[in-house]
Amino acid sequence: MDLSYEQWAAAALASAEKWREACAFYALLSGVDGSAPFDGMTASGLAVAYAGYLQQARRAGFSNLTPGWFLLLGELAGSSVLTFAPLLIGEAGKGSFQAEMKRRFEAYKSKIMKPFFRDHFAKLDRQIVLVGLLKSLADGPDAVADMECAMGAILAAFRPGRRGFLKEVLRRKRIDSILFAALKADHLHHLQHPALTAMFEALTHSARDKARFRGALTAAMSIAALRSTVEMELSSDGRALPGMKSLAQFGGKTVGFHPGEFPNSSASVLSQARSGSLAWDSGLFADQNFAPSQLSLASGVGPPHIRLGKAVEFLIGDLL
Repeated sequence: MDLSYEQWAAAALASAEKWREACAFYALLSGVDGSAPFDGMTASGLAVAYAGYLQQARRAGFSNLTPGWFLLLGELAGSSVLTFAPLLIGEAGKGSFQAEMKRRFEAYKSKIMKPFFRDHFAKLDRQIVLVGLLKSLADGPDAVADMECAMGAILAAFRPGRRGFLKEVLRRKRIDSILFAALKADHLHHLQHPALTAMFEALTHSARDKARFRGALTAAMSIAALRSTVEMELSSDGRALPGMKSLAQFGGKTVGFHPGEFPNSSASVLSQARSGSLAWDSGLFADQNFAPSQLSLASGVGPPHIRLGKAVEFLIGDLL
């Protein structure tokens, strides 16, 4: 929201050029002259290719992808407000391709983003940030580094007391409690939860420090809002391994699963991610897609979870 079109385009292209998922978009972009007269068909094709790159990149485990609405088009699919893409910026006059892309970018901010913040965040004073850390670890060092970058960008908007557009839109409302939650803790044996939480705390350390500096209370924890697994012991070459079992998301069969030795050294993992490593030094982690468990609960008994009560206590316990 605080970026001009030129700033956003430069950042978006710098991010896209690192990923092979952007090849089709760059192939189209190479044939676009920003100073040429605007052409609606070309703009539509470019926007579709850019949105396709964002969607593929998300499936590949990347997080720092903007605009977010391109990943959740819904009823706005095909709207001119979402028919724009980043261009290599040059000299361009009124009526040019670049000028129209800039106009549509500003319309997106004013007609979609500002109302979204105003309508959904104006009354909030507590926030929970949900992070798919396990999937990013399984996708590799570049996915973890990209996620860390995305978290910094997202949290900048909600930093308590921050000056800028949000201060006006939210009428000086302050977020005074922020919970950072790593999801799907049920994909790990409970013996591995301390290592997951420690890594998540290390990953969010900078963001939490900035929030605390502005007066917000922060915490980081690993949770599962709906537990879908049961812990079990697996055996490999005569060695006992902590594992999980549940219904596989695809196939409907009950599977036993050992995710690997969860890394105990947060510093080593984050160092590899930040240094641009293409793969982990050792095969650190795998993940599994589980289907929700079939539940048969007695009256008054809630569904199984991991630390959901602790999360609620942090967020609104003082109000109860």
